Amino acid sequence: MPRLSSAFTVGEEREVGEKLLYSVRSAFPIIGDPDIHQYINDLGREVLAVAGIQYFDYRFYVVESDQFNAFAAPSGLIFFYTKLIESMNSEDELVSVLAHEIGHVVKRHLASRIQKGKIVNFASLGLALASIAFGGGAATQALLTGSLAAGQSAQLHFSREDEIEADLLAYKWINDLHRDPHGQKDMLKTMRRITRYRMGQVPQYLLTHPNPEARLDYVQGLLEADHAQPLQEPAEKDFSFFRFKYRLMSLAKDSRTARDYFAGKISDSGSSPFEVAMARYGMSQLDRKENNLERALVLLDQVIEVLPDKEILAVDRALIIAEMGNFQQAEMILKQTVQDNPFDMFATFHLARILHKTGDSERALQLFFDVSYEMPEYSTVYFEIGKLTAEKGKNIESRFYLGKYNLYEGKLKLAAENFRQVAAHVTMSEKMKADSEAYLSLIERLEK
Repeated sequence: MPRLSSAFTVGEEREVGEKLLYSVRSAFPIIGDPDIHQYINDLGREVLAVAGIQYFDYRFYVVESDQFNAFAAPSGLIFFYTKLIESMNSEDELVSVLAHEIGHVVKRHLASRIQKGKIVNFASLGLALASIAFGGGAATQALLTGSLAAGQSAQLHFSREDEIEADLLAYKWINDLHRDPHGQKDMLKTMRRITRYRMGQVPQYLLTHPNPEARLDYVQGLLEADHAQPLQEPAEKDFSFFRFKYRLMSLAKDSRTARDYFAGKISDSGSSPFEVAMARYGMSQLDRKENNLERALVLLDQVIEVLPDKEILAVDRALIIAEMGNFQQAEMILKQTVQDNPFDMFATFHLARILHKTGDSERALQLFFDVSYEMPEYSTVYFEIGKLTAEKGKNIESRFYLGKYNLYEGKLKLAAENFRQVAAHVTMSEKMKADSEAYLSLIERLEK
């Protein structure tokens, strides 16, 4: 079993982070839809652009879970749970948490606590980190099999000094980005309220990131010292955030809670036209999920009437139209979107799906490969590529892509079986065999 040296190196940090990533994949669904992925990673890159040179290649993930949690894993892997995002009311609040987590990685706070905690091997470290990632639920119980790891997880909680240091970095970066630092204050107010109302059942995020009261006082002090006034900006600046948040709420298992939330916003006489429009957007996504497609389209058209310049709404509309069976019209909309912006992977992925349905499998496959190149960890695209290659009679090649699908879904045993079949087949290209062997080696390392 590999032991950690007295100094937790960057290389060791990368290895532990990768192992934790696959533990999260196996325990929770990571929402990798192209629009969700692009939004959260674009925000991350925005902060990193002012944070300076980094040790790691950062990756940002949204995890579907009813836990109020977010955490920065070793090596720049940053996870946001949907329940935490639902508590936010602006993009600046989201950026404040994102910047705070990046601050912990930049200062290597977790690495420092690993060294101070004298966690001696990757196995116990992985279990200790799992308790932070998963909280106290069933997923944790399946992974935490001893009091040693449970005790060591407590040593990984950030200190008050760590929190203040990360808050100070976040505050600086938010100002460097010309964003409103009051979003940081508002998010800490939310955390304080949750701490007060859930005494005895404190969410995992507030266990690992303690002292919201002291942190709020500190950030308020910074705002007062800078004589910072809230920025007066149009509500529409948060369109992308609310679309992101409401998309996540519509994807959650508890549709009734989301529907009641959106209905309340629509009926509230104090809601602005923008707030009503975005609530209708959320309702349209719920109706689409529940196959009430005509109602979903009516609601979405009402949103577009208020926000006609938001191009991504045309993609949302094309998806509903396609599900109603009008592939030709949906294809036309998506082709125009992709032509205007070839890097829009949301439109590209769904255009490929429609082209597959309408018989243009060659073009569909090309577009799916484009998505896999831009979003190499998006599991669903490999499932689609696997289907298309199987339809072409390339069954072993299809196994390779099914292996990648299973790998990025956290199903390591199934992935290993897929890759073994490819590596052993005499007709496979040398490159695909070599890639399969490399993935098998990765899985072996992950399972140690």
